[in-house]
Amino acid sequence: MNKFFIYLIIGLFFSQQLAQSQDFKDKNVLIVWGGWEGHNPKLFSEIFENFLNKNLANVTVSNNLEVYSNLNYLLNFDLIIQSVTQSEISNEQEKNLLNAIKSGVGFAGAHGGILDSFRKNTNYHFMTGGQWVEHPGGMIKFMVNIVDNELTIGIDDFEIYSEQYYIHYDPEIDILATTTFNDKYYPWIKDVKMPVAYRKKFGKGKVFVISIGHNPNEFIKSEGALKLFKRGLAWACSN
Repeated sequence: MNKFFIYLIIGLFFSQQLAQSQDFKDKNVLIVWGGWEGHNPKLFSEIFENFLNKNLANVTVSNNLEVYSNLNYLLNFDLIIQSVTQSEISNEQEKNLLNAIKSGVGFAGAHGGILDSFRKNTNYHFMTGGQWVEHPGGMIKFMVNIVDNELTIGIDDFEIYSEQYYIHYDPEIDILATTTFNDKYYPWIKDVKMPVAYRKKFGKGKVFVISIGHNPNEFIKSEGALKLFKRGLAWACSN
């Protein structure tokens, strides 16, 4: 290969790495994990704590929802990443979390850690813009189709082995990736196109959701999934 092209590729790689570091440099990020152990929230937390530390963010980790009990504390963060499946949140904690996001704190998460949290709390669902209701077939291979958007430039469609989430979602969301169901498990949902990743506003706050990630290692094994999630995190904590 011509040396010019080698240097060009190296330059583009380091430019991309630098840009990614700048996305998170000095950002204050809170990772909250807990709830149902089947989604391995601790591993999820460790993977993205490591990523954020490498990209110069200031990371705080909590495996207790008590962190949501202090609104003034939450307002110190640029981004909250949550991985808490099911579980219960108090009225005060829910109110503080939602008020922090309304005030401009970003919020993001994956799979059941954001889309199947706090089933009784409809105000939380209103904020996230979606709620899990089914995953036909359980763990299966399916395609993720990228929607053209400034946030998805350079990310190609990809196949993944995960739970293909069927969700109830807010028509106001900005869809970034989709998946299409077949008739193998439920014939009446054949050709239904469902969001896999989306973003939305909640007051001044930016919310990013991705429905894959039943096993957090999916983000390690799939370059497309990881790129999509990183872009979403960067958008959610951007000014």
